[in-house]
Amino acid sequence: MNIRSVFRFLAFIMLFIAAILLIPLIMAVYYGEVDALLAFAQTIVIMLVFSTLVIFLTRRQHELKIGTKEAMLIVTLTWVLMTAFGALPLYLADSMESYAQCYFELMSGFTTTGATAMPDIEIIEKSIIFWRGMTNWLGGMGVVVLFVAVLPSFGVRSTALVNAESVGPTKSKLTSATRHTAMALWGIYIGISLLQVVLLLFGGLDLYNSFSVMFGTMGAAGFAPLNASIGGYHSPYVEWVCIIFMFLAGANFSLYFFLLKGHVRKVLRDGELRLYFSITAIFSLAAAIQLFARGLYPTFSESFRQAAFHIVSIITTTGFSADDYNVWPMFSQMLILIVSFIGGCAGSAGGGPKVVRIGVALRMGYNAAMRRIHPNAVCPIKLGDDYYDKETALSIGGFIGCYLTTFFVGCAIISLCDQSFLVTFTSVILCLGNIGIGLGGIGITSTFAIYPDWALWVFSFLMLVGRLELFTVYTIFTRSFWKR
Repeated sequence: MNIRSVFRFLAFIMLFIAAILLIPLIMAVYYGEVDALLAFAQTIVIMLVFSTLVIFLTRRQHELKIGTKEAMLIVTLTWVLMTAFGALPLYLADSMESYAQCYFELMSGFTTTGATAMPDIEIIEKSIIFWRGMTNWLGGMGVVVLFVAVLPSFGVRSTALVNAESVGPTKSKLTSATRHTAMALWGIYIGISLLQVVLLLFGGLDLYNSFSVMFGTMGAAGFAPLNASIGGYHSPYVEWVCIIFMFLAGANFSLYFFLLKGHVRKVLRDGELRLYFSITAIFSLAAAIQLFARGLYPTFSESFRQAAFHIVSIITTTGFSADDYNVWPMFSQMLILIVSFIGGCAGSAGGGPKVVRIGVALRMGYNAAMRRIHPNAVCPIKLGDDYYDKETALSIGGFIGCYLTTFFVGCAIISLCDQSFLVTFTSVILCLGNIGIGLGGIGITSTFAIYPDWALWVFSFLMLVGRLELFTVYTIFTRSFWKR
């Protein structure tokens, strides 16, 4: 393990984050928010001092030697450190009561969870809320991936870094160079993001709100500048724009690259995309039928819009809300709970276990049943045109087992807070799955401010391991990781 290389690389990334902090600092100047301005300025100075000191202490490390182990440690520490520094403006500006709450808020932002401990968002300075929203967008495609795309790779193995941060069991390499792949993905991400901003401006939102909503949508994150989330805009147009772009953010961004290259058939034949669309459409339609039949909404079109909005919001792990679905019938709420255990597609901005893993697991179950009937049958594991070998299937099985274990252990720990079973259950799954809102009112009518500080640190850890897909974080706690 080359610790010097790890910390030297971390120092450069922290300088990169400090440069990004200049954007909300300029906004604080524009809006005349003195407390926020001082908070951002102090944070930037602290980050500059930290990075400069680390670079000085590692000055003899001319060549950065980064392998798989170093990459895992860099990615994990990057998310821990940028959250620690990123939370300082909230703490220094007295936006929240404790540093634990500030850290939770920024970890929720960077991991694209969207859970909040802010009782009243609308009284906080606009530049602080804008920075909070920016973390959603930065975390959506990955901060380390952005760093690899924008800045020179310093001669290191950028593939290991990208793989350690990327989500899903498949890693589509779109170009021969990893840096060019990162640039292509971020280019597509920025292009779709700007398109949504333009459409929101046509819907009557100003530039501040358009960017704020886009940050939460494209990051599949869910931070909004209003207490009532997207429902606070009272605009069916804005809701439909969010539905479309939440769905786009939950799909594999590699498919957009292939679409731009003219490989339409390859995209349409993608098994994960087809399963993702089928689950979303069927669940939305089923919920809409019940909502209309029970008379919760006056028309079927409004029922379908509300159902589609919340099903897409939860399956993509965005966590926006347009209404309080806690008053919906139990069947519709159960559909929301089911999709919260699925998540978006591999290579998307969404969190959760991922559609491809669920699809492969279901296919493995089907094959096991077929072998009971035909013991000698050869049953390939196939999803669309993609075949998965036994090693990939074993990895998916291991991930699901580890995911469920983390979930149940998290529930046991958080139960010490003596909240209701439903609130405890959904609080853990919405943090581990990076969803942001759950049943029992958590995330909609009540915030995570109901929990003590120690529980917020637990939730922060769950969000981190959920975003980095468990193994990147858990591996560094093993003895073999630190052996030569």
